[in-house]
Amino acid sequence: MKKKLIFIVLAALIAAFLLTDCAYYPKTELEFCEGTNIDYSKFEGTVLKVYNWGYYISDGSDGSIDVNKEFEMLTGIDIVYDNYDSNESLYAKIKNGGADYDVIIPSDYMIARLINEGYLAKLNFDNIPNYKYIDNKYKNMEYDINNEYSVPYNVGTVGVIYNKNAIPEKPTSWSVMWDEQYKGKILNFNNPRDAFAIAQFYLGLDINSTNEADWDAAYEALLDQKNVLQSYVMDEVFNKMESGEAWLAPYYAGDFFTMYENEGNDNLGFFYPEEGTNVFVDAACVLANSKNKEAAELYINFLADPVIAKANAEYLYYASPNEAVAADEEYIQGLLDTHPDAYEILYGYDNPKNDAFADLPDSTKKYMTKKWTQLGASVTEDNDNNIIYAVSVLIIAMFVGWFIFNTIRKKKRAQYYK
Repeated sequence: MKKKLIFIVLAALIAAFLLTDCAYYPKTELEFCEGTNIDYSKFEGTVLKVYNWGYYISDGSDGSIDVNKEFEMLTGIDIVYDNYDSNESLYAKIKNGGADYDVIIPSDYMIARLINEGYLAKLNFDNIPNYKYIDNKYKNMEYDINNEYSVPYNVGTVGVIYNKNAIPEKPTSWSVMWDEQYKGKILNFNNPRDAFAIAQFYLGLDINSTNEADWDAAYEALLDQKNVLQSYVMDEVFNKMESGEAWLAPYYAGDFFTMYENEGNDNLGFFYPEEGTNVFVDAACVLANSKNKEAAELYINFLADPVIAKANAEYLYYASPNEAVAADEEYIQGLLDTHPDAYEILYGYDNPKNDAFADLPDSTKKYMTKKWTQLGASVTEDNDNNIIYAVSVLIIAMFVGWFIFNTIRKKKRAQYYK
């Protein structure tokens, strides 16, 4: 009877193991649920070039999993990993022929643009079985309507980070970004799409408008904001907000938790403006000129594995499009331990298709770029005036110092020769 019971238990365990479709890999000491048998050594010795946002992958710090290192150990592929700080800088590098990469991870509207301009390769999803873990609500998105070119990597929302010591009452509106009482302590995005979107939400305009009058109105609002603005930033936001140099900054929800978790930053708060905000999906893609497409697809499949997706979600604090991660109790508890509202902030919206950036027509993109350049030139002009003023003051100070020094020296010499 006991032998029969043992046999039944063993059979059940074996069946359970087979059903989980997971395997343990001694090379990495991790268990991956790859969904099918994959020859991970097939591309050993290959060099794979990956281009991603800064601070946007679990890198082994603070006891986290080093995703790229694990992939290298598992496959024998060497990863060359570089960073960019905005979709626009990524696009400029690709457009100018300087992006000799295999895998890139742009945002939704930029993916649509790259598809339309022929820069992305269609994926072979037979090589990406972990795509089955991607939540259906992040499939058939407008930017890749037939799910041919991309695999969702992270989901994010833009909110406002604020210093609770300087601003004790939680704001509710984008209008705080124009508040005179916080002059010199306000930051904004250093990229046109995000910056214009803030003004468009604030004014109640369509963020995907093709009407030039709407972009003019947003431009005027941003021009007016310059009177209270400290600077335009991207990743510099971390130091400025954590040090208290700035008090208000629009940025991505996941990055708020990265700041908040650091010691001494419990003075930082976060809110979604009542007028609405951008919801975005960043997804892994392969460039059309990739020399290692299958190896690139292997890497994308690796990113979509629940173990790796969870590691990234825990490290980055972005919402994961991976259903296995979003439902993981250990992961959820970790979020709540970090911040009591963390799960609600990251996963509390219903429809990711709302307030998403669409790929704008070329004429609208050119007009946006033109207005952004005008805004930048205006900012530069102000900065130039400040520089001229500062240099003038410095020259005057040096002259006064020289005059005082020589006067004192003459007095001392006169005393000496008396």
